Amino acid sequence: METNSKVEYYFLKKSGKKFIYKPTEKIPVIQVENIPELGELTALRFIEWLQQNPEGVVSLPTGKTPEYFIYWFTYIMKNWDKPEVIEILKRVDLDTKRKPDLKKYKFVQIDEFYPIDSSQHNSFYYYVKKFYIKKFGFDINNALLINVNKIPTPENLPLSTIFPDNKVDLSLRTKLPANRLERLQKEAIEIVDEFCTQYEKKIREMGGIGFFLGGIGPDGHIGFNVQGSDHYSSTRLTTTNYQTQAAASTDLGGFEIASNRLVITIGLDTITYNPDATAIIIAAGESKANIVKESIENSPTNRYPATVLQRLKNSRFYLTNGSASKLSERIYFNIEKENKISDFLIEKAVLDLSTKINKPILSLNKTDYESDKLASLVLKKSGKSIKEINEKIHKTIIDRLNKGMETPVNQVILHTGPHHDDIILGYLAFITHLVRTPLNKHHFAIFTSGFTAVTNGYMLKLLTQLKEHLASGIFNSKLNEGYFDSDNILAKNNDVSLYLDGIAENNPAKCTEAISRRLLRNIIEIYEEDSEKYLVDRINELINYFKTQYPGKKDISYVQKLKGLVREWEEELTWAHYGFSTKDISHLRLGFYQGNIFTENPELQRDVIPIYKLLKKIKPTIITLAFDPEGSGPDTHYKVLQAISEAIKLYEKEEDVSNLKIWGYRNVWYRFHPAEANIYVPVSLNSMAILESVFMNCYGSQKDASFPSWEYDGPFSKLVQHIQVEQYQKIRTYLGKEFFLNHPIPRVRAAHGILFLKEMTVNEFYKYSIELKKLVEFVKEVM
Repeated sequence: METNSKVEYYFLKKSGKKFIYKPTEKIPVIQVENIPELGELTALRFIEWLQQNPEGVVSLPTGKTPEYFIYWFTYIMKNWDKPEVIEILKRVDLDTKRKPDLKKYKFVQIDEFYPIDSSQHNSFYYYVKKFYIKKFGFDINNALLINVNKIPTPENLPLSTIFPDNKVDLSLRTKLPANRLERLQKEAIEIVDEFCTQYEKKIREMGGIGFFLGGIGPDGHIGFNVQGSDHYSSTRLTTTNYQTQAAASTDLGGFEIASNRLVITIGLDTITYNPDATAIIIAAGESKANIVKESIENSPTNRYPATVLQRLKNSRFYLTNGSASKLSERIYFNIEKENKISDFLIEKAVLDLSTKINKPILSLNKTDYESDKLASLVLKKSGKSIKEINEKIHKTIIDRLNKGMETPVNQVILHTGPHHDDIILGYLAFITHLVRTPLNKHHFAIFTSGFTAVTNGYMLKLLTQLKEHLASGIFNSKLNEGYFDSDNILAKNNDVSLYLDGIAENNPAKCTEAISRRLLRNIIEIYEEDSEKYLVDRINELINYFKTQYPGKKDISYVQKLKGLVREWEEELTWAHYGFSTKDISHLRLGFYQGNIFTENPELQRDVIPIYKLLKKIKPTIITLAFDPEGSGPDTHYKVLQAISEAIKLYEKEEDVSNLKIWGYRNVWYRFHPAEANIYVPVSLNSMAILESVFMNCYGSQKDASFPSWEYDGPFSKLVQHIQVEQYQKIRTYLGKEFFLNHPIPRVRAAHGILFLKEMTVNEFYKYSIELKKLVEFVKEVM
């Protein structure tokens, strides 16, 4: 099977990969190096389709998935006649004289939340108008859109009256309403159902969708066709599942909002109705690798919605190396073509075999190796005996575990996190041991303000408490004596101490007073106002703001700052547990983090220089960082990693960094394969309890899990525990159960979890940041 697309042929040849690897792959794949290249491929293939189809029906995705597709397409269309774009078009053999006119094409919106005000900035209708109608140039008169505001309602009532809590009970489709409100709701549902039927009818009257581009959700959903969706489904009003709600929580301003919203979505049969349709799924990052594998290697099944695309001869997956990393035949191909197989590939294959058959490494025999296609190939290409391989890997695992029990001394450790709570979720159990010796110095740096993680509801709660404290007169004397002055560091530390006293005494009133003290201090700093009368006015303004703003809307700048200061307070509470004060914590508030749909990329003066200055001040011997190459986690992690890399390059012009160590960690968004990490830290039940206590007591804005992981319905601390237990079980399988039970060191016997770290030299770290640098340079070029 080969492609008829010149664009696909070019990128396929460039990758050195096959179009499809049989027998496992059921849908063709084009594999590229990185996220910018994924955007370039997708944009050029779309242009090629537009040139081949002078008229047609197009359906494009919303959210962060198409970010670089939008960048590339906009750049090419805007600069069509410029030499650099002509060169790009000629490279893939596209006609440089036929610039597509998108006004000739019909556009179909894929999905939308319900109920929602379509004028909100977090509605998909708003997104489509902003990027595809205005930026791309589709004609709105040729667009089939889901404008919820224009869907009729019973008695012309607003949706907020019909669904006052934004909850839609679909059981009203089949049951009798018990009162007037339920009658209105039932009628509203029936109207939306009819809208969906007519929407589907219009798509089919057009001949179906000709070009479909979509991302893939953590459960495999395309559009809002979640796991379990019928492959013959059409446009409908439907519920979603936990994974999809968690993924949508950022758009909607919290999980508590997302879990109540229904969605209108085109169906799987809608997407595949046109047998000649070009349907492309794009995915980037290793965090998507598992669901990509399941969607490509399984026969059609409701469990994996994207398997429906096997109906279409022109369906494709466009993947980065990271998202393609679990495709079994591609792994085999990569190893097969190696002249000399690396120790890493050998180890990874053997560890996977040990996990697969649940057998310790030293017990693996010839029959075991031959039972696994990949392990058999590794054995053959290694040129080593099974005994040699097993013993070497077994020793490596033990060495990493021993390294995780060592406590470095005389070190200056700069602990960094893209967001507040990233550090504790990544490796708090290790920090608990690192801080026990006074021979180490520690500094904690958080690079973004993290304001998007604070809900309006949480701010409303804090402000209401503050208003009550002010009314009680409890803060009068402190206001008069300058306690809340921004430069009163001693008072700031007293706020923290009061809160921890409240925790120790099990006294919620003390904790609440401490929170109100800090919030008042923050408001005084932002508004430069210390009159009690005017402060009350400001607090009332803020209370009104948070009551009236719709969840998920981008906040105005001073509210962003206020929310960010709440996150900074939480971080200070955390490290005060270990005796660190505000002087030991740096809040850099890097400027690229602005709460937009597409986060800006780091800039030298704005984002890199502050990190460089911190390095000069701290002079660390060890730097920790969230290690998420190729956007496996939130893209803030990805971009902070690049900023750190550039800052170290500036720093090494003045300081010797040959002995500087980089410790990469991962937390809830993605995790290391055991072969990738080289430090294994045993985690006891006591350490797990400490993490739970610190997280739940300090991160008030996060403990209710308003923006949770799609993997776990609950606070991140619980998910981290689950991950560490899972990692421990793997290591226990590799070494045998008796290893931990009978180990002479109590700390090993007490282990019920393992956390992984990757120690790197500076040069090793730079290798991982090369692709990130390409991304930054690309965005500078096209924007």
